[in-house]
Amino acid sequence: MTDPIATDKQLPVTSNPVDFRSGFVAIIGKPNTGKSTLMNRLVGDKLSITSPKPQTTRYAIKGILNDENSQVIFVDTPGYLKPRYEMQQKMLDNITQTLKNVDLIMFITEIGTFPTEYDTEVLDLLKGIKTPQIAVFNKIDRTQGYDRNLIHMHLPHSIEEIIFISALYGDNITELVNMIKWHIPYHEPYYDADQLSDLPMRFFAQETIREAIFHYYEQEIPYATAVIVERYQELEDRSVIDATIWIERQSQKPIIIGKNGDNLKRIREYAEAALTQFTGMPVQIHLWIKIKDKWRKHSQALKELGFH
Repeated sequence: MTDPIATDKQLPVTSNPVDFRSGFVAIIGKPNTGKSTLMNRLVGDKLSITSPKPQTTRYAIKGILNDENSQVIFVDTPGYLKPRYEMQQKMLDNITQTLKNVDLIMFITEIGTFPTEYDTEVLDLLKGIKTPQIAVFNKIDRTQGYDRNLIHMHLPHSIEEIIFISALYGDNITELVNMIKWHIPYHEPYYDADQLSDLPMRFFAQETIREAIFHYYEQEIPYATAVIVERYQELEDRSVIDATIWIERQSQKPIIIGKNGDNLKRIREYAEAALTQFTGMPVQIHLWIKIKDKWRKHSQALKELGFH
């Protein structure tokens, strides 16, 4: 296992398709280690929603990094956890399936807390997978010092290289990108050179509204809600979005709406501003609330949300 910070690998710049590299890279780790922040940093745009709360990401989200000699497709997986209800089991199945179909696995953890019990569980999962693996230690901006030899001792032999970064501030991101490119195969690009993701705008609208809920609410409310975009219409001067927020209990409705609708207004304005910045044109959102009893435990409801 090597520490690539001490290396100076450089890929040759070429336009020859024979020398082009393209592959899929899964990002895996415990919740709230900065997986989504890292992918957004790598692709140069905000694709995955973020919040200080764990379990923000529910779906495997693809983000595409293109340059003249490579195309890297990052897959931001939900934070690894032990499932307590059907939705979390679907999330775990999503992770397992993703790891079987990528060219590189990027294990990410927080340098200041490693190794946690969650880290150990994830690394135990990776031991039995033959896909090439690297370890990324994030949040070095929060840590004064760390023992690299001790870190090596806690990593399995399946981890080929390690790197220390700050996804928030961009420290050592260039070195990480070079490392990733060396691990993906020679292959023609899977997507167009100007494509940032394979997901539709309806998905990003849905996730941005959900991010607003995570931003403004505490405790159970963010986890008991889901968002369905009923309509996404692109007009000449703006985009119009109709969306429904699912909640599980009647008692949650006044909390989501707030006095005189103030809380719902804050959700709408947050999402409109974020999506306007993302799309480059004004976005208008209409929100409705629907009580969907115990939706996290019902297969049909999860299918509506895209969990299969």
